[in-house]
Amino acid sequence: MVKKTQDKTLKDKAIDAALSLAVDKSWDDVSFEEIIEKAGVALEDAHEYFDDKVDILAAYSRKIDREMMKNISNVSDMSHREAIFDILMERFDLVNENRAAIVSILSSFKDDPKQAVLGLPHLGRSMTRVLEAANISTQGIAGCVRVTGLTGIYLYVLKTWKDDDSPDMSKTMATLDKALDKAEMLYNSLPIS
Repeated sequence: MVKKTQDKTLKDKAIDAALSLAVDKSWDDVSFEEIIEKAGVALEDAHEYFDDKVDILAAYSRKIDREMMKNISNVSDMSHREAIFDILMERFDLVNENRAAIVSILSSFKDDPKQAVLGLPHLGRSMTRVLEAANISTQGIAGCVRVTGLTGIYLYVLKTWKDDDSPDMSKTMATLDKALDKAEMLYNSLPIS
């Protein structure tokens, strides 16, 4: 049990260091070694869990997903669309706690799109978790379409969130609401089930 606690501490330290450095300077200029040094972790210990800084971002995403799942409730009483809306807004609320760091990281993707591409599988897994939490199947061709579509919606809404300075994220909510409406109409018109 001690090892699990140590593992969590090491991962959390690396995540916290990465987010802190992303606030202080461009994510492009942040190295894996710098993150690990700031975290106060031995490089060989860090390499047991992370290959590079993309892995640290993936660990952050999984941490957000765990918090998101803990914080959602009563989605089984909602329509699928309402459940997705609530779950994604919970995710945006959690990411909003590290807004400056995440905006810095997202901005770096313009100069190095490879980072964004490397992160897509992790984002796809997150969107799979959202759909499954909303009791929507992610199996088969229909499930693939759902995961892909929700990933696109999330990325689309993320652009609004990045510039949304309203205290209640009303612009983000409005963009998500409209995107889900359009996606629902499109999905219902497809010959898949």
